[in-house]
Amino acid sequence: MEIVKSGSTIQSLQIGMSIIDLLASQRNPLRFSDIQESTEITKSNLYKYLNTLTQLELLYRDKTTGMYSLGSKLIQYGMAAIGNEDVTSRVTPYLQEISHHTSCTVLFSVWTYDGPITAKIWNSNQNLNIGAQLGTRLPPSSSSGKVFTVFQDSSITADWIEKDNNVGTKEYQAIQKYKIAFAKEPLVPSVSSMSIPIFNYNAELLGAITAVGFTESIPNHYEDPLSQYLRKSFLEISNIFGYSEE
Repeated sequence: MEIVKSGSTIQSLQIGMSIIDLLASQRNPLRFSDIQESTEITKSNLYKYLNTLTQLELLYRDKTTGMYSLGSKLIQYGMAAIGNEDVTSRVTPYLQEISHHTSCTVLFSVWTYDGPITAKIWNSNQNLNIGAQLGTRLPPSSSSGKVFTVFQDSSITADWIEKDNNVGTKEYQAIQKYKIAFAKEPLVPSVSSMSIPIFNYNAELLGAITAVGFTESIPNHYEDPLSQYLRKSFLEISNIFGYSEE
């Protein structure tokens, strides 16, 4: 974490958060020496930070090994944040922005027990029949469906995918790599779509955002400027839910 010196910020708080960020990025507890080596905080100051963060239950120190890990208070904070997280409300302004930029109808879909459904639609063209309304269940062959096929837990999607799986190995790998999926006329003739995933802090799929338009206006490869714009949108929107692309 970069520490920015400014008269409008508290540097000691930034340093304390850099320690928490370090531990959050590791899968295993760290020794005092590991933290000191990574942060380059002097030993005397680091002891004070670790002692304070431990007393606040933001960190936990194992009495046997002396190693540090994230504390129970952070779990409480995280659960409180998740409980107040209204995904659809947060993504709605981006649906409007994407619709304006692409001149497409844009929808947000989420997973249910029987496949993904449309949870929000932003119409840029009232004359365009996209073949989906609020609550419409989307098939695996749609671009939204392809996103869920690739990024949703396979144990959850197995039965749904059996009904209509049109994602081959090569396309599966491309979607996984570039975080964008395309579908030509999956629901309505002359209407095609492209979709991006939205991830949370744990790289878990929250939903898919899909731009729908006439086939001639929808690209079918990731190098297209419109595809590049959506891929940037994927990162920007996922970032607000804590996702970070390593």
